[in-house]
Amino acid sequence: MRTRVTEALGIRYPILQGGMQWVGKAPLVAAVSNAGGLGILTALTQPTPEALAQEIARTRTLTNQPFGVNLTLLPSINPPPYSDYLQAILDSGVRIVETAGNSPKDFIARMKDAGVTIVHKCTSVRHALSAEKNGVDLISIDGFECAGHPGEDDVPGLVLIPLAVRALKIPVIASGGIADGRGLAAALALGAEGVNLGTRFLATQEAPVHEHIKQALLQASERDTRLMFRTMRNTTRVLKNAISDEVVATEQRPGGCRFEDIRHLVAGARGRDALASGDTQGGVIAAGQVVGLIDDLPSCAELMERMVAECRAQLAQASRWAA
Repeated sequence: MRTRVTEALGIRYPILQGGMQWVGKAPLVAAVSNAGGLGILTALTQPTPEALAQEIARTRTLTNQPFGVNLTLLPSINPPPYSDYLQAILDSGVRIVETAGNSPKDFIARMKDAGVTIVHKCTSVRHALSAEKNGVDLISIDGFECAGHPGEDDVPGLVLIPLAVRALKIPVIASGGIADGRGLAAALALGAEGVNLGTRFLATQEAPVHEHIKQALLQASERDTRLMFRTMRNTTRVLKNAISDEVVATEQRPGGCRFEDIRHLVAGARGRDALASGDTQGGVIAAGQVVGLIDDLPSCAELMERMVAECRAQLAQASRWAA
């Protein structure tokens, strides 16, 4: 399959693995890249820039195909050393970086000077236009269905994708709500030139999470996600479990909720430990509404070959109907 996205990234299929915290590690990343897509390491999963450099080196022992690194820039009282993480990426020779969260404009010149192709993930057309103006190469547009942070506009992909395609000159990658070849076909029909999958890759053989977590995804329906932090205008979509239920209940109580009231529930280390131990009720587990479409645990190669075959079949069927 050939689009501007595959050409820019040097991949066979226009399928990217989302930069998932605690999940975007070498085995999964290499499996996606070896299967023809773009695997993406998650920089802040690693405790230090030096550890990130080691994980990049480990990935290179598992694949000789292109892969990228996600650097998510979030507002924080005590932010991680983003500049040092970026330097580790550049010094390691990585030439594809996915940015997300805040605008990457302060780092764009450094990345461009190093020959990096920049994919910026955002949740609105206005932010996409700003990123295009600042010089990013590709936009990954996240619809309301997605796992993690869908923004505050609540616009689903069926509307957001064509809006972004119409507004932007650079290629658009559709993200959120895509799990199979039908979703890939739909994204292409809407004008996107690639797709980004997070939750679907979480439910694969190579995903570095406990089997109990994967089984929870298989058992979940499209109704089994919760939106946390709505009252704080930092909306986050996660799997419905005891933790997310308690967070939402706390937000809805009379008198409101401060972040300090729920900090102990949503601590990142707690979510990391839940993914590793398989305690499905023990921490926050990011998941999109696409869980309703997931009913098996294939390898990344099996998933991607199936997606491409389904996509071609769906587009051919649609062409016959149109004819």
